Amino acid sequence: MLKRTWLKLMEYQTEQSERHLKEVRSIHTEMRGYKHDFHHHLQVLSGYLEAGELDRARQYIRELDEKLQNVDTLLKTGNVSLDAILSAKIAQAKADGIAVTVKVNVPDRLLLSDVELSVIVGNLLDNAIEACLAAGGEKFIRLFMNIKGNMLYFSMLNSSGGKLPRSGGLFPTRKGGAHGLGLRRAEAIIQKHGGWVKYNSEDGAFTSEFLVPAIR
Repeated sequence: MLKRTWLKLMEYQTEQSERHLKEVRSIHTEMRGYKHDFHHHLQVLSGYLEAGELDRARQYIRELDEKLQNVDTLLKTGNVSLDAILSAKIAQAKADGIAVTVKVNVPDRLLLSDVELSVIVGNLLDNAIEACLAAGGEKFIRLFMNIKGNMLYFSMLNSSGGKLPRSGGLFPTRKGGAHGLGLRRAEAIIQKHGGWVKYNSEDGAFTSEFLVPAIR
């Protein structure tokens, strides 16, 4: 039974890592597309201005601005891997109509590997997005990450439905087993590095928090 559970966890971690990588590549590809089109946009605007078509130039700029609102550049947290996974997840959340506030300042080199960091943060954000989509009213995610001494501190508050009961040390999710495995894997990584993680559910809100050794 333990071996089967462990193998299932490893399989899920691999699937999650591959999915996170695809999300990051998707944003990177989209940003490269905008860079590639930049010269074309300048030519179009130059043509409108030379022809005295100021209204059409203004409309073109407005349309470009609307498109760019949906494509956030990579965050600058200080950690390249964290920039990538956070940018992917925040873009996903905003596309789902979730208001996101992020305050993160983390060095690039951590004791956690890039894959471990991606699995932990990616799974916690997946859980927050899922909870927001199931909740009524305001949908929000407020995320804070920083270094305290030699420890990486993570705190996240997100909208949720009613207060959830614990089940086997975890809170139930709409997606059931697979999602629970993701949270369990995140906990396992944090505990392996000598850290702790805790969750709290209240009416309308859910909090996730962890502290783990991160720098020597």
